[in-house]
Amino acid sequence: MISKEIKSVLITGGTGSFGKAFAKRLLQDTSVERLVIFSRDELKQFDMQSDPFFMEHAHRLRYFIGDVRDGERLKSAFNSINLVVHAAALKQVVAAEYNPMEAIKTNVLGAQNVVEAAIHCKVGKVIALSTDKAAAPINLYGATKLCSDKLFIAANNIVAGGPTRFSVVRYGNVFGSRGSIVPYFLQHKDQWESFPVTDDAMTRFTLSLHDGVEFVMKCTHQMHGGELFVPRIPSYRIVDICAAIDPAKPISIVGIRPGEKIHEIMITTADLPSTFEWAGGFAIMPPTGIMNQRIVQSMATAGYVKADSLKAEYNSGTNTEWIDVPTLSQMIQEFAKGDL
Repeated sequence: MISKEIKSVLITGGTGSFGKAFAKRLLQDTSVERLVIFSRDELKQFDMQSDPFFMEHAHRLRYFIGDVRDGERLKSAFNSINLVVHAAALKQVVAAEYNPMEAIKTNVLGAQNVVEAAIHCKVGKVIALSTDKAAAPINLYGATKLCSDKLFIAANNIVAGGPTRFSVVRYGNVFGSRGSIVPYFLQHKDQWESFPVTDDAMTRFTLSLHDGVEFVMKCTHQMHGGELFVPRIPSYRIVDICAAIDPAKPISIVGIRPGEKIHEIMITTADLPSTFEWAGGFAIMPPTGIMNQRIVQSMATAGYVKADSLKAEYNSGTNTEWIDVPTLSQMIQEFAKGDL
């Protein structure tokens, strides 16, 4: 549950899949009095305003057209906000490789703008959403998100005694999200003679949109500033997705794409010494050189203990929790019905 003192929340990228789900969760179960949806797409905002659920809660909602690239617009939007959830990003790996400066402007310079606007407006808490691709990145998207993560964590050292605290949430692929493998395969399966798979050993972390929202909710309550939160989540094999959709259809191995990994990483080997556990999952703390005294003091009261259960990097291929084919089949059916 979100802290009771949080009465005013802003979500950047608020018309995206996560933004809408998080907004719905806030409006259903919290005492938040003012929820600002900040995004650059006026059509998506119109569609959201026309949704019966959001129409019912219109008196608590505000819709701001704006781009995280525009620092001045962020400052005007962040006034009187207690919590910012930063979900806006350019997220497509191939698009980022082809348009590198655009990805940098949104994901890196946009993060800088969010940090500066939050400090300027004395926002209480900022949670920035990251991705498993930011751990040991091999593509530009992952590199921009790693840079963004570092900006938010280091921002805790430049608040100059102000109230603003920054933390990051990193998790894997949201099951059934736009552009991901499940909706793509479902859309084209009847046209294909075989499922195109880049590598038959490929694995991915995954969680449902509901679980992602709930984890961020927990982190807004848990955060003291400086944590990079990682949930404990299961993995699946790409070939098992194919079997769950149509076990009779063959698989064709088409080769790995540029910037793609066989297995995703959530916590690198280098991060293990500064990784701790708490009731909700893991928390990677800042390196000693930038861990200020306030973070050190908070660790003693926040329930963090050394993550001795992790002996190696947290990797989707060596994970101990897996989703099997029958469970994947059920999840895909629920997704197709709109229940997931």
